[in-house]
Amino acid sequence: MAVIKNRYEFVLIFDVENGNPNGDPDAGNMPRTDPETGYGLVTDVCLKRKIRNYVETVNEGKPGYRIYIKDGVPLNRSDNEAFIGIGIENASDMGKDDLKKNIKQKKEDGIDVDNAVREFLCKNFFDIRTFGAVITTAVKGALNCGQVRGPVQLGFARSIDPIFPQEITITRVAITTEADAEKKDTEMGCKYIVPYALYRCEGYISANLARKTTGFAEEDLKLLWEAILNMFEDDRSAARGKMAVRKLIVFKHDSALGDRPAHELFDRVKCERATEGPARSFSDYTIKVDGKSDQKIFEEIPAKS
Repeated sequence: MAVIKNRYEFVLIFDVENGNPNGDPDAGNMPRTDPETGYGLVTDVCLKRKIRNYVETVNEGKPGYRIYIKDGVPLNRSDNEAFIGIGIENASDMGKDDLKKNIKQKKEDGIDVDNAVREFLCKNFFDIRTFGAVITTAVKGALNCGQVRGPVQLGFARSIDPIFPQEITITRVAITTEADAEKKDTEMGCKYIVPYALYRCEGYISANLARKTTGFAEEDLKLLWEAILNMFEDDRSAARGKMAVRKLIVFKHDSALGDRPAHELFDRVKCERATEGPARSFSDYTIKVDGKSDQKIFEEIPAKS
């Protein structure tokens, strides 16, 4: 696969209706907010999880598109596959000293352990090739490939306007035990929703890191755009309400180093209110690039323009 040669920046616009886009476990699972301003937040980790889930769903079992950060799968299991390739069995179960001794022996035998482990993991796992990873077994073995820096980076998503989470009381008819059935008929609970909010997330793709580190290719880039556009479609949940990607604006540079600073490109994308009063739908906003609105969901623009 041909490694990407162009730098990219992109702006992702998505919304939520009657749902909780990203609960904060330190705040009773309330929607995340900036406490000083009231603007809503969605973490980069949350968005990456949805991208990973989509890629795994559409490429299940396909070589080169496995997912490293995966629910219920120990990272050490994947690490061991890479070390087995260079002749070190059960690397994750070894102590630091034993692992370093084995690695030293392989290096003396002429094996470039750093490159071999990193190349195996990048070749087999899409999310390492894309976002990078911390390879704990490699860190334990004092290898430079322990921290793989990925070419694709996302910031936190932030709402266009302050959000006003609502606590909705719910009742539970089902009773867990016989003792509960004798005491009461129903149980009370609550859930948090945001009636409506539009979020903006900004991202970066480095061609230099793709070339030097992970080998992120043109085919991977195409799949990334597809995953971003569809990341909510197969990840529905009553708790998250109705979520949708509304627009993905991509700025493509003519070179690996880029043509203009990222902040200048991001400033070209404006999210403006089209109505007064509380926003309750996407039609309450207009998205403009260089002062012009466009109904296309995916839009690629030359960075020089």
